[in-house]
Amino acid sequence: FSPLPAMSVYLGLTAAAAASYYAITKMSQVPPLVDPKAQTTVLSDGSRVAANLCGEPKAEFLFEDARTVYEAFARGRRLAGDKQMLGFRGGSAEAPTDYAWITYNEFWKKGHALAVGLYSLGLKQSTDTIIGIFSKNRPEWIITELGTFANGMVNSPLYETLGLAEMIYVCKLTGMPLVIVDSCSKAQLLLKHKAELPDLKHLVLIDENGSKEVESIAAPLNVTIHSFSGLIEKGRGVKDFKPKIPQPDDLATICFTSGTTAMPKGVMLTHKNFVADSTALLNVASVRKFDTDDVMMSFLPLAHMFERLMEITIFTAGGSIGYFRGDIKGLADDIKTLRPTILPVVPRVLNKMYDKIWTEASKSMVKRVLLSSAVAYKELEMKRFVVRNDSLVDTIVFKKIRDTFGGRVRIIVTGSAPLSTNVITFMRAAFGCVLVEGYGQTECVAAAALTIAGDSNPGHVGIPITAVQIKLEDIPEMDYKADVNGGEVCIRGATVFKGYYKNPEETAKALDGEGWLHTGDVGRWTPEGTLKIVDRKKHIFKLSQGEYVAPEKVENVYVTSKFVGQVFLHGDSLKTCVIGVVVPDAEILLPHAETMGITGSMEELCKDEKIKKIILDDMIAVGKKAKLNSIEQVKDIFLSPELFSIENDLVTPTMKSKRPNIKKRYAKELTDMYSRLE
Repeated sequence: FSPLPAMSVYLGLTAAAAASYYAITKMSQVPPLVDPKAQTTVLSDGSRVAANLCGEPKAEFLFEDARTVYEAFARGRRLAGDKQMLGFRGGSAEAPTDYAWITYNEFWKKGHALAVGLYSLGLKQSTDTIIGIFSKNRPEWIITELGTFANGMVNSPLYETLGLAEMIYVCKLTGMPLVIVDSCSKAQLLLKHKAELPDLKHLVLIDENGSKEVESIAAPLNVTIHSFSGLIEKGRGVKDFKPKIPQPDDLATICFTSGTTAMPKGVMLTHKNFVADSTALLNVASVRKFDTDDVMMSFLPLAHMFERLMEITIFTAGGSIGYFRGDIKGLADDIKTLRPTILPVVPRVLNKMYDKIWTEASKSMVKRVLLSSAVAYKELEMKRFVVRNDSLVDTIVFKKIRDTFGGRVRIIVTGSAPLSTNVITFMRAAFGCVLVEGYGQTECVAAAALTIAGDSNPGHVGIPITAVQIKLEDIPEMDYKADVNGGEVCIRGATVFKGYYKNPEETAKALDGEGWLHTGDVGRWTPEGTLKIVDRKKHIFKLSQGEYVAPEKVENVYVTSKFVGQVFLHGDSLKTCVIGVVVPDAEILLPHAETMGITGSMEELCKDEKIKKIILDDMIAVGKKAKLNSIEQVKDIFLSPELFSIENDLVTPTMKSKRPNIKKRYAKELTDMYSRLE
């Protein structure tokens, strides 16, 4: 990134900015969905809804003809017909082809033909039939969705980062009779564990390269191999097929969330859940409506509900979606080629972009000052709800940034982890488009709160979406009082899940008798009535790439290291890795250090870099042996000679860590570690 010109341009830009300052108030503004200074309404029970809802959550669906995901597809087809819907690229990484497209009408025919093909295999048209999808993002993923919904079936995504043991658990628990896979290697992976999957009878290959070998492995295991295209062709010839159209309260998908200390839990989401959450996006973007001319880039995993929600929203409006080639190295070229207007993105992508831009700008004082001045000028506009990308500042300073994303992005939606205030402000300035930040979890599809279009104040996640109400509950054990300094975020409404699949115990923990979903997140209301997330009740934290880490689980592994007496794991939702505070086991460390020729007190040893490396290396080795994944492995540690004790208020009488107290005690050391890692 180097769009920044010389000092003469800077002076000219400054003069132009000063001359046009008065005109800011005359510009076309984004009409706010609610009063920016009073964005929520407090109900009699203390919960809140969006201020424009007249005191109760509503708008479970926006269109009478789109109350299920199946109907959302149908609505998109009525709006767009022979317009492009699903785009994909072929060719090599060095020489990719242009995007080729499947139209809405072609998609509709293929999806229903696949439904016939699935039905012909003897699968019941029932929500008891759960079809697995083990594939990267591609058009066939969405065709499979339609195929399952046209049969009244349920789909459940599988994904490699879930873990092999976890995937086998999911397949067995749900009794999946059929899994659609995008590669023969994935088919072989499932076949290798066929002994644990008595219900698996069919595998459908999207990519048939290597299918003969798969067939030879599957035959003695009583598993039939089909081609995706073959099932569709088989279905095309059937004329008397009757689809079983799902109803709003019917189960649509079961999304298994990545495990923490136990096996993953299957979140049961209905068609109404999806449509209600999609309605929220359509509402918040009402001033910049989604329409048939919109194009979205798909690269976030469809196995995660944020991406599923975004795609359903686009299809409801008759827009199109282009899929990246599956290789993150080619993503930048895919985006530039597609030229999307809608961009769902996780904070990590924006953070990397931000760091790259400012690293380049910091090489020159002129560049740095110019960029800072440009952002400051755009902030003046944004504070007045002016959202545009056609000013002199936009043309001279920010155009090259926008062009790397094709130059047409008009709505950015981000979520899954918090975005720092400086990054979100910069991105709003640079793109000159509506950028909304969302908060939620899989148990309410994706979004429970969204910032309103045009609101440039950072540091919060917006207001309850149109279909839910949000309340805060006291957390006495963490000294949180809802009406003073915050409380646990609880959500109720049409997006809240039915429960965990075959897991009533965990369902009862998450959903109370009045239908409130207890999120485990701690939030507080800002003076403007927006929600700010400030802590985690359950201590499970999310890193900037959207992955969860359960610290107690990892600590229980690391404490088996011979050098570790006590350990505290820390993560930050704006960072990509975890760090820790370790109290070494003096009885082991002191004699071991002597064998290395290192002597001294525990205080001295804890300051020795060689000692730190020995302990860190051993912890990593122990972690690998316990099969911790890379994001769970600690990247840096601080050695403390002081035990966590009842006396220093770092543990409870039952010797459980008081995490907020430890975090506070070692705040400087934790900050210093992250600074060194950046």
